[in-house]
Amino acid sequence: AARIIQNMDPTADPCKDFYQYACGGWLNRHVIPETSSRYSIFDILRDELEIILKGVLETADRGDREAFQKAKILYKSCMNESLIEQRDSLPLLEALTMVGDWPVASADWNKTKEPNWSMEENLSIMNSRFNKRVLIDMFVWNDDRDSSRHIIYIDQPSLGMPSRDYYFNGGNYQKVREAYLQFMITIAKMIREDKNMSKDDSFVQEEMAKVMELETEIAN
Repeated sequence: AARIIQNMDPTADPCKDFYQYACGGWLNRHVIPETSSRYSIFDILRDELEIILKGVLETADRGDREAFQKAKILYKSCMNESLIEQRDSLPLLEALTMVGDWPVASADWNKTKEPNWSMEENLSIMNSRFNKRVLIDMFVWNDDRDSSRHIIYIDQPSLGMPSRDYYFNGGNYQKVREAYLQFMITIAKMIREDKNMSKDDSFVQEEMAKVMELETEIAN
C-alpha cells in the first residue's frame, strides 16, 4: 500500500488528469534508462533478481546439487572472455558443419552437400542441439483437452525480426529491414573470410537477398 501511495501524485486532480494522479509519483522518481524502451516495477524486480543470481553463480561450489553446478559452469564459460576471443568464430563454423554447412559460405555446396542434405534431419538437429526452430515450431505441452497428458504441438515459428510488420511496413520498419539485410551480408562475408574463401561481394549480396525474400514469404 505504501508503494502504491508513493507512486501516486495526490496534488493532481483525478477528475482532470487521472493518469498523473495515479502514476505521477512514479514518473517523478524514475527515468527510463537509455538502454531500455520501458521501465516498470517488473523491470526493477528483474534487475534486482539478476544481481542476486550473479552473486549465487559466483559463489564457490559447496556440494551443490547437479542443476546448480551446471548453471555455474555455464556462467563461468560465458564470462571467460579471453577463451571466447581465442576461439573466435570456431563455434559458429562447427555449428554450421553440423547442419550441413551454408551455401553462401561454401564453394560447391550444390555438388558436395546438397545430395545428402535432409531438411527434416537438420530441422531436428537445430531444435534438439541449439533450441532453434525454423519453418515449423514443435514442442511438447499439456493437452488442452486432457490436462493429465502431454501432446506434441505444431505451430508457426518466430521470425528473424520481431514481427511480420518489419517485413512489410515503411518508415522505421524499412530502416530496420535494410539494416537486417546488411547484417546478414556482413556475417556471410566474415564467415567466408574465416574459411579463407575468395571475396565475392556480389554473390553474397544475391544470396542474402534470396534469404530475405524467403523470410518475407514466411512472414506473409
